[in-house]
Order: sequence, then C-alpha cells, then structure tokens
Amino acid sequence: MEPLEPDGHLPDPNGAPAPRAPASAPELEPGAPTDLELMQRIQEEDPEALSLLYDRYNGILKALILRVIHNEAEADDLLQEIFMEIWNQAKNFSAQKGKPLGWMVTLARRRAIDGLRKKQAYARAGERLQSETEQQPDAWVHNATAEEITFSDTRVLVRQVINTLPPAQQQAINLAFFRGMSQREIAAKTNTPLGTVKTRLELGLKKIYDGLKELRDEL
Repeated sequence: MEPLEPDGHLPDPNGAPAPRAPASAPELEPGAPTDLELMQRIQEEDPEALSLLYDRYNGILKALILRVIHNEAEADDLLQEIFMEIWNQAKNFSAQKGKPLGWMVTLARRRAIDGLRKKQAYARAGERLQSETEQQPDAWVHNATAEEITFSDTRVLVRQVINTLPPAQQQAINLAFFRGMSQREIAAKTNTPLGTVKTRLELGLKKIYDGLKELRDEL
C-alpha cells in the first residue's frame, strides 16, 4: 500500500509536495447544508446532495488532480469518476475519522495517482506491443485471449446499459467515452451548458454502474 505523508496524504509520484486540504470548508450561505450534512444525505442516496457537494468542491479537487495528471480533459473525466466513487463509497465515510473534505482529498489524490500509473503502464504496454508486432507481424491475428474476450463481453454489457439511458445521457456518454471528447467539447458540439453536460455524465455513469451490477448478478 502507498505510504502516507505526515499529513495523511499520498505522496506525488513526480515529487511535488502533497496539497493540504483547507483547514475549514468555504464560508457557506445562511441556511446552506454543512459538508457533514451533505455526506449524510449522500449516504442515504440523495443525488441532490452529491450535486451540491460537487458545486462546492469540484474546483479544489480538480486543481489537486491537475497537479498529478497535467491534462485538462483527463482531469475532467477523472473528476467525474471521483465523484461517482464518493457516491458509491460514502458509506465508508465516518465523521469520527475526519472531515468530509479531507476524506475526499485523500480519495481524489489516490485516484489521480492510480490514473497516472495506469497511463504510464498503458504507454509501456503500447511500446512493447508495437515492438513485438514489428518483429512478428502475424502474432496478433490469431485467437483472442481470455482478457480480450472478457473486455469484449464487458463492452457489450456496457452498450446494453447505455441503450436504456435517456437520449441526452446516452449522447453525453457516447461522446465522452466512445469518441474521446472532453466535457467542454461535448458542450460546444451539443450547444449545451457545461454544467448540464457534467450532470448528464454523472447521472449516466451512476446508472451504468448500477446496471452493470444488475446484469452481472444475473449471469
């Protein structure tokens, strides 16, 4: 497991010091729910609470991600995944162990570092594949491996779930994950506010996650 720095954060693989979470949450408007109240509502599966938490902290978390990833589009995508993980892992949050923001920062930083490592691993694998293909041009045109078959099956399941989404969410998911467009590019192409695109992706991803779980349980 990755060793933590003294402040409880994971170290940056590039050597940069870990950013610290603000000592307190941003000043809230009168009557606005606290971070803890939002987390409790998310634990009760209240999507509005997740949206409020996103609006409050997406800037802080994205800045943290960019210190590791250094790519705007990839940071946007990873930010969506992180908020989906916040939704799915909210039950593991405990106020006795710290504040919601500290928990989210630790989660986001870990995911950003994992994302960077996967990207580096894919790059190395691509280089090896290119080298092996040049040496043995026919080596990759025979039988599919078990991993390739599993990946193909997963894509089929994902497509099945996507087809059940509302049209607007289908469009956002297809443009983001099958055409590789960033959220800003999707907003420009569809003439839709950026915030709406983000919401569609958030809701679509949650439904895909839940739908895949149901389909796999049936298999």
